[in-house]
Amino acid sequence: MKLLIVDDEELTRVGVISSINWQSIGIDEVLQADDGMNGLEMARMHKPDIILCDVRMPRLDGIQMLEQLETILPDVVPVFMSGYSDKEYLKAAIKLKAVNYIEKPLDPLEIQDAVIEARDLCLERKRTRHNESIHSMENASRLALLLTQPYAHAKENIDQLLAELSLSISPSTSFTAIVLKTETEEELPINEAGAMYMSVREFLKTFHIDCIFAEKRVQYMVYFLFGPAPGPAARKSIEEFFCKLYSRYSRFCIAAGDTLTGISKAYQSYTSAVILLQNSFFFPAGTFLSPFHEAPSAWNKPELPAHPEHELLTLLTAKDQEGTTLFLDKLMEYFGRNQNILPNQAKDLYYKLFRSLEEAARQLKLTLSDKQENLIDALEKIFSFGELHQKLVRKTEAFFQAVDNTAEENSTIFMIKDYISQKYMNETLSVKDISDHVFLSTSYVCTFFKNETGQTLNQYLTEFRMEKAKQLLSDPRYKIADISSQVGYSDGNYFGKSFKKYTGFSPSEYREKMG
Repeated sequence: MKLLIVDDEELTRVGVISSINWQSIGIDEVLQADDGMNGLEMARMHKPDIILCDVRMPRLDGIQMLEQLETILPDVVPVFMSGYSDKEYLKAAIKLKAVNYIEKPLDPLEIQDAVIEARDLCLERKRTRHNESIHSMENASRLALLLTQPYAHAKENIDQLLAELSLSISPSTSFTAIVLKTETEEELPINEAGAMYMSVREFLKTFHIDCIFAEKRVQYMVYFLFGPAPGPAARKSIEEFFCKLYSRYSRFCIAAGDTLTGISKAYQSYTSAVILLQNSFFFPAGTFLSPFHEAPSAWNKPELPAHPEHELLTLLTAKDQEGTTLFLDKLMEYFGRNQNILPNQAKDLYYKLFRSLEEAARQLKLTLSDKQENLIDALEKIFSFGELHQKLVRKTEAFFQAVDNTAEENSTIFMIKDYISQKYMNETLSVKDISDHVFLSTSYVCTFFKNETGQTLNQYLTEFRMEKAKQLLSDPRYKIADISSQVGYSDGNYFGKSFKKYTGFSPSEYREKMG
């Protein structure tokens, strides 16, 4: 805690400071000023918790100084010192809620007792203020959530909360909704969320604007700004502030709704922000979109073929790397400039494009990656279109690298491997099944496969199953007990032994190592 001593006599200040062990009574910092004017400035700058001040001083007396500080530091606790038993000063001190009125000459023990009493009162005020702040924040959060519903449905509850919060809202008050989306899946700790909310409120005071805030479904944060409608300069400052405040997240996007008059229109501002937030998928992470964002002209938008996935498949199977690059560039330009498309429409198309890439790899007998990936889950987690597009670019680059590096595989060997990749989860899969699939005798298939690959069919099948098991073990959603059956082993113990022989680890040890 901080204590400020204000007295025009230096000997008094030095005597008080040196005669008391301040640390022992919970005072960490002692400041001093030589008159009321300087005391006022020191208090504004350092925000003390307790002020020990003389009553009569040149320029500005102690009573006048404390009266001016009431609005700046409402929780500060004053203790007056005076050599005059003046009833008028005593009345003023009581009005200012002074804890004590100490007469000079000063007794250090009396000062210490007065400061301890002031300290306890100050702590009590802080606790009360903190509890009131938490209660007020909870009510403000409830109000913010109610404003995300149509006004007619929530009017009664909104009116009740408005009365409790005592907010400065009139029929002419403007409302602007700001909605943020982050990549986090964890709720912010209440103290951190509260600190961010309070910093927003403090910043908005510059523009005579207030706000309420709520978290919605963890990833979304909703602010309602209310007060006078912000002008262009204020809007720019607010955008920059929010982007800086939320830069702690590696990926986020923000959208502001229309600024509308009256609390009944707050919901409309919110819905316009949500619609705009959908467009943020097509912008880089960290973008702040507002209704004033200028959409690119539609006349220069490139055209896409009716079935882009078919065109990509044709280009890939023809091994046309230059044509594929041009196709991808056109795709990027189309979606980057088109704000009339929903994120799910883009994801649906890209899902088909990824499938075209897999089909082209199958037709050309290419192995793109050993890494198993659930494409639907992967697309669901993607935050922005740029990230989605880059994923496709990287996969096509890997495709053409495989084209350059892979020697033409014998078509029979490819058919055998492709068949195993489709049937490996079947426990009864046998060499006979494989030989029947490629219309060759069992003995010939075994000899031919060993000559071409250096492995027996059974070795290749076991290796394939173990690699698939490794991929499944790296995903905690799959239980170890279920993985054995998913890779063609009905006996969990036999699977465990086979896995340890192949990797040197039991399935549980391997999962722990991967984690």
